[in-house]
Amino acid sequence: MEGLPTTTKNERRWRSKNLQTSKPSLVMAFFSCVAWLYVAGRLWQDAENRTLLANLLKKNVEQRPQVLTVEDKLMVLGCKDLERRIVEVEMDLTLAKSQGYLKHQLQESEPSKQKLLAVIGVYTGFGSYLNRNKFRGSWMPKGDALKSLEERGVVIRFIIGRSANRGDSLDRHIDEENNKTKDFFILEGHEEAQEELPKKVKFFFSTAVQNWDAEFYIKVDDNIDIDLEGLIGLLERRRGQDSAYVGCMKSGDVVSEEGKLWYEPEWWKFGDEKSYFRHASGSLLILSKNLAQYININSASLKTYAHDDISVGSWMMGVQATYIDDNRLCCSSIRQDKVCSEA
Repeated sequence: MEGLPTTTKNERRWRSKNLQTSKPSLVMAFFSCVAWLYVAGRLWQDAENRTLLANLLKKNVEQRPQVLTVEDKLMVLGCKDLERRIVEVEMDLTLAKSQGYLKHQLQESEPSKQKLLAVIGVYTGFGSYLNRNKFRGSWMPKGDALKSLEERGVVIRFIIGRSANRGDSLDRHIDEENNKTKDFFILEGHEEAQEELPKKVKFFFSTAVQNWDAEFYIKVDDNIDIDLEGLIGLLERRRGQDSAYVGCMKSGDVVSEEGKLWYEPEWWKFGDEKSYFRHASGSLLILSKNLAQYININSASLKTYAHDDISVGSWMMGVQATYIDDNRLCCSSIRQDKVCSEA
């Protein structure tokens, strides 16, 4: 009888050793499988997220309105014809502006209304009450006499802007005074301040020419006495003279040192010699209607300098103004027939 196979002692030891060696391998293999499954799951999840985001982005791009050019917008809105008409109107407006201050081109807004000889604007400030009363008692008529002067064709008004703090006591006092005297011309769009004087002269001429139809518009400082009849006579002799820039003509050095009287911050614009161009003194200067209208039309683009008379002089250099140097308007001169004097 064939015997059963027998296992030797050495064979049992070898099998036991192999079994012990394979256990760590199996554990490593198990954890490798788990790690592979985890990584595969994450990769699959990331791929799914990317697909979802891509679909959302594509959908948003399709729904987002197309960026249109200006031309496209005009086409969509049907504004091509309107654009053409706007361009034509702008061209007509530019032509009208260019002709608005030329000789014999002015149109009367109210043909039936009597044309005035002059509008005289007397500069004043919030603290100049005593000066105003002095003028009202001397060369400037008041009350019924002021109305009678207007019937002769001459309007005189004190020129003032508004306080930086609109509606404060300064404004209220001026309104109260004006209600009594009726001799103010209040520039609602102008802020009354020393540094704003060059802009004030622009506001005055621009607003005055819109409110009164006159042959001449005159700016007078608040420290000047006037021979009113002499001034009216001077203007009467110049009736019908267009493009008249009348005053005591002068020039002079440009003050470039800050802190000195009459300092000009933009001194470097006046050349190497630093001399002003010829201009009428700011104490009393006269513009014919077409020149005042030129200031009104172009006020937005007219440059102002540190002083109002320099500013007006710079504007006159750009048009065909007729410079009239009249020594009777040199208020500090010693002439006997002058029409103004320093108060």
